[in-house]
Amino acid sequence: MVGTLKWLQMFAELQMLTPLVPTREVYFVRYCKQLSAEQWAIVDVSIDKVEENIDASLVKCRKRPSGCIIQDKTNGHCKVIWVEHLECQKNTVHTLFRTIVRSGLAFGARHWMATLQHQCERLVFFMATNVPTKDSTGVATLAGRKSILKLAQRMTWSFCHSIGASSYHTWNKVSTKTGEDIRVSSRKNLNDPGEPHGVIVCAVSSVWLPVSPTLLFDFLRDECRRSEWDIMSNGGPVQSIANLAKGKDRGNAVTIQAMKSKENSMWVLQDSCTNAFESMVVFAHVDVTGIQSVITGCDSSNMAILPSGFSILPDGLESRPLVISSRHEKSNDTEGGSLLTVAFQILTNSSPTAKLTMESVESVNTIVSCTLRNIKTSLQCEDG
Repeated sequence: MVGTLKWLQMFAELQMLTPLVPTREVYFVRYCKQLSAEQWAIVDVSIDKVEENIDASLVKCRKRPSGCIIQDKTNGHCKVIWVEHLECQKNTVHTLFRTIVRSGLAFGARHWMATLQHQCERLVFFMATNVPTKDSTGVATLAGRKSILKLAQRMTWSFCHSIGASSYHTWNKVSTKTGEDIRVSSRKNLNDPGEPHGVIVCAVSSVWLPVSPTLLFDFLRDECRRSEWDIMSNGGPVQSIANLAKGKDRGNAVTIQAMKSKENSMWVLQDSCTNAFESMVVFAHVDVTGIQSVITGCDSSNMAILPSGFSILPDGLESRPLVISSRHEKSNDTEGGSLLTVAFQILTNSSPTAKLTMESVESVNTIVSCTLRNIKTSLQCEDG
């Protein structure tokens, strides 16, 4: 026995980046053991006896023996073998996501492996001290680079926490004049310095588009094409202020963009992420003076930021015919279509005691509807 056996009783709420797919709540025991000098194992399994205040009959998802084996390859790399084995009660899944959920892609080992690889690569780029100039334009110091990357990561984590079907959120379906299926939730921020204080409304809509995930991701992250979908740009030019690589794929990057109009200049922090399973483009309007101080290396933990953005998944139906925009020089029409989730958050009132108004709900719904319409128009898509 090389290493001592350690175990923890845990609870996890697994969610997709859409309120249309129910979360999977799992109680389980985690065992961690070093198998040899170069090998470790982490094993999860649900047990019949959960916490005393939990009714076992209400547990709808159980982990059969799952986990990973990690092997040190002595060259700064490691080999990971991952097994995910879940037993879940059947529940209603929206037709858009039924294929990707039932195929095992949504909550399976390939998803977690892709996420693990992405996070490891992000950490390597974050800790790097010999960053090539081409991978860090617009930011002069390592301290500034780290501060921007930390702020972008906090922004993306906040975005992911805000748009899922977690039990922490109550989603209401609202009807729109244009027919989109939009879900709305609201919350009050009383004392978190990381986002604006007051009443916040989040509106989310998921659609199928006959465009490959790669093409859609490249379109949404491209600052040169931002004015085609972002109604806040008013069709004006967008200038790149900074571009920081955070992965080998050029799509993994943090950028700062300036949207110029006759009245003023608005700066946007954008975090684009892509891996073998999913892609995201997350952004937030930022205070110009505040983000300039972060660029110099100042702490960003108290900088209020309210992210919106997009989640892009493959639809799992590669046989569907695709519509490829003639504006793109390259495309991959073998990838299948895309499941696009659009989410926008707005601060409706700076007073946490204020009540939510229908005008606020209609305002954020309009932003989602107009954004979807602009994307479909630019990519020459019919409604999916």
